[in-house]
Amino acid sequence: MDTRPTLLVIAHGSRDPRHAATVSALCARVRALRPGLRVEVGYLDFNAPRVPRVLERLSAEGVRDVVALPLLLTRAFHAKSDIPAVLREAAVRLPLLSIRQADVLGPSSLLTAALERRLEEAGLRPGDRRSTGVVLASAGSSDPEASAVIAEIAREWWRTAGWCAVRPAFASASLPRTADAVRALRAEGVRRVAVAPYVIAPGFLPDRIAAGAREARADLLAPVLGPAPELARLLLRRYDRAALAHARGDLTALSA
Repeated sequence: MDTRPTLLVIAHGSRDPRHAATVSALCARVRALRPGLRVEVGYLDFNAPRVPRVLERLSAEGVRDVVALPLLLTRAFHAKSDIPAVLREAAVRLPLLSIRQADVLGPSSLLTAALERRLEEAGLRPGDRRSTGVVLASAGSSDPEASAVIAEIAREWWRTAGWCAVRPAFASASLPRTADAVRALRAEGVRRVAVAPYVIAPGFLPDRIAAGAREARADLLAPVLGPAPELARLLLRRYDRAALAHARGDLTALSA
């Protein structure tokens, strides 16, 4: 019998059907990378199944250990408050189920590798880097810690990857917006501007990023990260870290 904790990927959910389809494709890639590992998906909103229902089903089936992995790139409200509250409530109702929340996905070198993959798929050539400025466009958050992380990722990516410039932008909550960041790079004399959406799945805010790129006439717009192989490997890296901590007794369970 497989004694590994079940991996529960927690996605936000969206009215846009592309969101759930992308999450499903990413989880399928995770399963292909780790045959035999049970991978489930639960949503916070909009889509089914919701996280509490998934946990109830797992408990009824005799599962005893779950690693709950937020499908999030930064530690903001959902990772700090929303998801822990949902998991704590479930743990009280399901005392036989041990639930542990894994870290969010970012920052990680695997994410910047996935961003570069998407830029190449959109037409960027290796020799274009030194003449290209990149707008790292995230969904945005009112949490200043999350915004600061995006800015730091942009600085580190510029420092290590050979881009002419890398600037953060946000689709909501924070400034600058994508179009303004593109225009700022143009004003600085950058010859080629590419927009790299730092988002996992399509939806309202990624569409806003794309609209900003078109409005400011960016030279290149990359697709969202989606089921990139680097992202699938990162999910397993976060799962393994949480599972190892569980085995060592280093991680506090959310069980009652």
